[in-house]
Amino acid sequence: MATRTVKVGAKVGLHARPAALIAEAAAKLEPEVLLSVPGGEPVDASSVMMIMTLGAGHGEEVVVESEDEEALDTIATLIESDLDA
Repeated sequence: MATRTVKVGAKVGLHARPAALIAEAAAKLEPEVLLSVPGGEPVDASSVMMIMTLGAGHGEEVVVESEDEEALDTIATLIESDLDA
């Protein structure tokens, strides 16, 4: 499984709106995408609630995992974006 560590770009962290946008995108992808904070348990990126349980704030690292490089790129790019704008 491919992994990439990215920093949260949303000023509010991975809270309601950013988590919803990420989950919506992940739900449209065929391969599963998992998210975790370093040292934490992975969660399903297509679940708003599970993303919010990560508690990742602005600038904190999140590990993105997927068997598909394109899916990984899509979700990693969203996490790095300022989804509050």
